[in-house]
Amino acid sequence: MVAVFNKELLSWYLITLKLRETVESGLPRSSTGTNKSLDLAQVHEHHLQKQQQHQPSDCLQVPINADDGNCQEANTPPESEWIISIKEKLEQARQDDAAGSWERLSIYRVPHYLREGDIKSYVPQFVSLGPYHHGKKRLRQMDQHKWRSLHRVLKRTNQEIQVYLDSMKELEERARACYEGTITLSSNEFVEMLVLDGCFVLELFQGAAVGFQHLGYARNDPVFAMRGSMHAIHRDMIMLENQLPLFVLDRLLGIQLGEPDQKGKVAKLSIRFFDPLMPTDEPLTKSDMNRLGSSMRHTDTFDPFSDLGGLHCLDVFRRSLLSSGPKPVPRNWLKKRSNAIRVADKRRQQLIHCVSELREAGIKFRKRKTDRFWDIKFKNGILRIPRLLIHDGTKSLFLNLIAFEQCHIDCSNDITSYVIFMDNLINSHEDVAYLHYFGIIEHWLGSDAEVADLFNRLCQEVVFDINDSYLSQLSEDVNRYYNHKWNAWRAALKHRYFNNPWAIVSFFAACILLVLTFAQTLYGVYGYYRPSS
Repeated sequence: MVAVFNKELLSWYLITLKLRETVESGLPRSSTGTNKSLDLAQVHEHHLQKQQQHQPSDCLQVPINADDGNCQEANTPPESEWIISIKEKLEQARQDDAAGSWERLSIYRVPHYLREGDIKSYVPQFVSLGPYHHGKKRLRQMDQHKWRSLHRVLKRTNQEIQVYLDSMKELEERARACYEGTITLSSNEFVEMLVLDGCFVLELFQGAAVGFQHLGYARNDPVFAMRGSMHAIHRDMIMLENQLPLFVLDRLLGIQLGEPDQKGKVAKLSIRFFDPLMPTDEPLTKSDMNRLGSSMRHTDTFDPFSDLGGLHCLDVFRRSLLSSGPKPVPRNWLKKRSNAIRVADKRRQQLIHCVSELREAGIKFRKRKTDRFWDIKFKNGILRIPRLLIHDGTKSLFLNLIAFEQCHIDCSNDITSYVIFMDNLINSHEDVAYLHYFGIIEHWLGSDAEVADLFNRLCQEVVFDINDSYLSQLSEDVNRYYNHKWNAWRAALKHRYFNNPWAIVSFFAACILLVLTFAQTLYGVYGYYRPSS
């Protein structure tokens, strides 16, 4: 009874102290509420804090809970949630910054500064591959055809789906490391996506090489037939954000062929499949197609693409574009003030002048007969450029190749260098028309102005090191020729007086008349000073 009475007395005493402090602090009396609504525990905690302020080193004189015997724990405030969240973020940053965490990264999200203004060139519109665009509503209609392709694979190979799932389960961690950022798919969803998308890609590759009817598809199949929709599939499958790791495709094809450790066949098939996107009018020859078909039949035939590696299909396609022959070695053609590593400067991306200005300096343009569209030569005032074919898929192709070169640290900037070089050459539709006249540019677009606009927009936000371009030495030679005054005078003379046959006849007639007049004058002066005897 005494303990209870003391507790009641202590409670009333604390309430009185609380009311007194409230009145003295000038707070409205209504804020304290009635005695019934006042929380005794909160009042007691407030009183303890007051005592700790005046006596920080002493413990409470009247212990309310007998179990709380540790004075230090009662005086220590709980850790702030803000501090806890900061520590969690720092721990996540430590894990992200761990050594080797970026080594396997190869499939990137296109940076926002590149995708602004033309998002459709980077985002698939017909079919999704990989986790970035997986499950999007507008792309779900292709899922039924993916399941059809998987069913066809299992039926044709007489295999169980568990074999594919177990194999992809082994590669799950390695495959996740190839993608940038956090992948929200669960383990089962991610493995299912790898099997479904991978088998769909392989069916397209093999069908393009040996024929879809050979794989068991109907002649009028809505997807697995060479129709108009195949062009949209080509364009989506070459996008950077729409890639699958090449080792995943290699493993899936190896399971189908009974060779789990095989490598290289997918790279060959992908080159054949993406051949319609080549920016040249020189397609694969029939012998090349036969070699690709022979490789599917397990024959030991020489294959020009046997040395191709790659991270994914976009990387393989890029390697095939640049694989034919050696390229010039980049040379630092700008004077450096120091030996420090230079940072790419957006202000120094002008390699050469445009076509119209180069023509005024006497530089001629000719088509170079080669399938290596990037292999440009300059000699004796003649700039020889290989033929470039531009169609409605060229823009998306170049943009994704440039994005990959911008993102992947172990990738050269050869495609970027070529596109920026052509962008410098082309400033107007007159430049395009002149290059088209000599067979350098062939396009399927509406007008020459659209081609000029395409090149002027390809590299708007792209920054690269001009010293690291394989065309740096060639650009230096062209600029040196352009800056020579005699070349400009000679070109102006030819442009003004030798632009048509009648002008040439008039020029030579004027020269003959000038010579005769000079001779007559000379003879008259000579006869005046030295008359004949």
